[in-house]
Amino acid sequence: MDVRREVLLEWLQRYELANFVVERRMSSMLRDLMPQELTVDQFKMLRYLRHTGSCTSTELAETFCVAKSSITAIVSKLSDKGLIQRLPERSDRRVINLELTEEGGRMCQIMEEQVQQILLGIINHFEMEEATVFIETYEKLAEELTKSIE
Repeated sequence: MDVRREVLLEWLQRYELANFVVERRMSSMLRDLMPQELTVDQFKMLRYLRHTGSCTSTELAETFCVAKSSITAIVSKLSDKGLIQRLPERSDRRVINLELTEEGGRMCQIMEEQVQQILLGIINHFEMEEATVFIETYEKLAEELTKSIE
């Protein structure tokens, strides 16, 4: 095995271990912040809608890489809780757009502020240059993953 491949495999193992820890810890922190009536997946959908303004269930399924039936269940629960609303598209009434309600936006904002406080406390342990390199590298990883799916 050539040296480059060995190094790449070592980096992969290090990434997988670090990613596992980050994902588990972040999920745990998010669960601890969630009001009882909200799951982490529901919060992620609310955050996505807050940032996009509106989208369809199909867009959510593609974005979150899950089956449309899973999205339908989450959307129904969020709608029943009064956090999102379903609105027919003006040009094609068969298309249903999802948007946050006022209450959904309020709840999402409160939760995002709490998450930001936690993340700011963590990122403060990085030097500015380290944080910049980390974010730029992570964005590049996201870009490459997006390309590989398309």
